[in-house]
Amino acid sequence: MLFSVLLRRRLLFFLILAPVLPTRAQSDPLRQADAAYRAGLAALSRGDLHAAQSSFAQVVRLDPAAEQGHSALGAVLVRLGQYPSGIHELTLALRSNPNDHSAQENLALAYQQTGANARAVPLFQADLAAARAAHRRLPDGILESYSRALVATGQLSQAASVFAQLARARPSDAHLQDELGTLYALGQNWSAAEAAFRAAIARQPENALAHLHLGSVLAARHQPGAAAEWLEAARLAPQNSALQLQAGSALARAGSDAAALPLLQRAHSFLPQSAQATLQLALALQRQNQIAASIPLFQSALAQTPNDSDTLVNLGMAYTQQQQAKLGIPYLRRAVALDPKNAMAHQDLAAAFIQLNQVDDAVAEMKAALALDPNSPQLHYNLGLAYKMQDNATAAIPELAAAEKLNPDAWEPAYVLGLLELQEGRYAEAEPQLEHAMQAHPENGEGWSMLGSVYSKLGKLPQAQAALERAIQQMPAQSDAHLLLANVYMAEKKPDLALAQRKLAADLMRNHMNEQRAEVATHSGQSLLAAGKLDAAAIEFQNALGFDSSYADAHRGLATVYQRQGKMTEAATENALAAKVQPATH
Repeated sequence: MLFSVLLRRRLLFFLILAPVLPTRAQSDPLRQADAAYRAGLAALSRGDLHAAQSSFAQVVRLDPAAEQGHSALGAVLVRLGQYPSGIHELTLALRSNPNDHSAQENLALAYQQTGANARAVPLFQADLAAARAAHRRLPDGILESYSRALVATGQLSQAASVFAQLARARPSDAHLQDELGTLYALGQNWSAAEAAFRAAIARQPENALAHLHLGSVLAARHQPGAAAEWLEAARLAPQNSALQLQAGSALARAGSDAAALPLLQRAHSFLPQSAQATLQLALALQRQNQIAASIPLFQSALAQTPNDSDTLVNLGMAYTQQQQAKLGIPYLRRAVALDPKNAMAHQDLAAAFIQLNQVDDAVAEMKAALALDPNSPQLHYNLGLAYKMQDNATAAIPELAAAEKLNPDAWEPAYVLGLLELQEGRYAEAEPQLEHAMQAHPENGEGWSMLGSVYSKLGKLPQAQAALERAIQQMPAQSDAHLLLANVYMAEKKPDLALAQRKLAADLMRNHMNEQRAEVATHSGQSLLAAGKLDAAAIEFQNALGFDSSYADAHRGLATVYQRQGKMTEAATENALAAKVQPATH
């Protein structure tokens, strides 16, 4: 959530209701108090707060019963930031005269500015009630402070209601509309928040914060246009690092990492020492598969927040994604030690162990993760795969079944279950699992081949034929599906079709074998070429092309030999043949 309370802070003010002290029988001290009071008022008119403080303090000494002396002194003390003394004087004033609205307002403001919001709210409420009874409107500063106090005490709807009075009184103030929208959003009154932010933008189209906030409301309401508002906010405030970070982070959370990256990179360039800016950029790069670029950023973020388990987890996982799990494991272990209840840390540590073939350690970590998050289908699936790697079908099947039950739309658990049942020779049990997997993920040629094999074992020949034909359509160069289809045709008494499939399979196996031979000969030729043995290298490359005349690397290797031998025409010919069999992709 991007919303923050943006109510603007103003200096405290106070109201002195009487130009002189109340008329009483004037003794000499009282006459001195009255003169001091007048001097204090004069000092206030000059803006000399310290002189006013001295004069009002003299009033209180000379006439302790003068309520307005305590009220005026308290207001000046609060204005000077001497809150405890000011609160004491204002409290004495209200104790003498509960209807002193000046003292009431200043005491409420003092409490609000010192964080005693629960004490401030009743005073503001009493002041507002008195103002309404007298048909007068409270000053804007009082209403703003009252709203802040309500927000601080969790009374968001009341805060919005109070702040709406300000917005109605100043309808052209776009900032007020934005702040009102923020209060509505904090209270999750999304429709009112959207209306307020749109009103702010209508009054001031270049208000970047209003665009930022409107985007967040649209996202919360699952309405289109959120990304456009965040991008517009970033465009309007290109030098505002905090806004660039907020807009970029919002785009990233919405799944638009490509759009977020320029904003996050800009924020990081402004705030290179900000752990948050660094981490958000690293995460976006990681999700965009720019893992190598993300690792130094994760390291930088970790240097600033060394005990942040999330940063440790993501850094450890980045190393695993780079096939460097050995480097990532220490970070993942630290994350688990710092936050043993972090299921993701256990899960990512398990993935690192799998990469290093430490399957027993991986199983232990996944069990720990499942104890924390027992309803995670992904964890059950991962544990099932780990058990499969241990050839422990008995333990794997219940985990995969749990994953399938928790997420019936996923095809992977059903596919692996079908494979395990097939390996165990339980064809009837494999059939529904593979059918479900192929319905959910029909682009899996290997899956169609296995399902065709299962149908064949169960005597369901038409279904087997259809499944194997789909497998061949997706994997025309694989021989196994052709051989299985040949067996189905034989069972269907179609020997000619069976013979044709066997011939295709034989050709594919021969081609595959020749390709493997060409690969071996080419590697030998490359080694000889590196050693400067040009004639021997040429023989190996020619042998490779004898096995497979379309093997591009052999043509290129032979071209290099000819070039070094000065046979430029022959070299050009071989390069042309390489380009013909393997055209450039750029």
